[in-house]
Amino acid sequence: MKMFTLKKLSYYSFLTLIISMGFISCKKTEAVDSTLSSLRVINISPTLSTYNVYLDGTALNTAALPFAGSTAYTTKTSGAYTLKFTTESSIESVLTKSVNLNASTYQSFYLINKPSALDVLALTDDLSVPSTDKAYIRFINLSPDASAMDLAKTGSTSSYTTAKAYKSASGFIAIDPGTFTLDLKETSSGAIKAVSESSTFTAAYHYDIIAGGVVSPANDTERSLSLRVVAIK
Repeated sequence: MKMFTLKKLSYYSFLTLIISMGFISCKKTEAVDSTLSSLRVINISPTLSTYNVYLDGTALNTAALPFAGSTAYTTKTSGAYTLKFTTESSIESVLTKSVNLNASTYQSFYLINKPSALDVLALTDDLSVPSTDKAYIRFINLSPDASAMDLAKTGSTSSYTTAKAYKSASGFIAIDPGTFTLDLKETSSGAIKAVSESSTFTAAYHYDIIAGGVVSPANDTERSLSLRVVAIK
């Protein structure tokens, strides 16, 4: 009789364990839901300054962001937040901006324009990979005094995308992977205004191609027009 009781207790203990595991499993499934959002922040203000960035008072960067510097994605509960930017040497806000993190979405927030007119441009990131044999690039014109611009592979007679004015962006474009440079061309004249550094574009990865800096720098603290490749991660 004692043996039967022990067996019975073992059976019920096992059953309780299985039910508990099932409950935990359900809770994990529920946790991976549509309440979460991911964001990254990129500094494209055309100056020599570097910036710290805070989301509701919590630092998103471990080192001040240089020009074309980016944070990694941070996951937060979707909803309204405040982004605050400071210079590297100060805790005083140079820009405070209310932002909304959308559920089940990756978003990028770009610090743009000169220090006297700092602003944030928000873009939604479609990180889908329709083909694992292709790399994916998105062209963004963030040069405040530039005209509409085209993006092309150096040496190509065709463009990946055309006529992007300030603060406008293409969708992600599938390209053949490889190592090469890109040309920033003025739409109206076709003149090459900047050439990127040689960059490696890996299949199934996403990249921002950003026209930054200014066409006509007012002083030696403003960055000249350039074309930057920023890996999205």
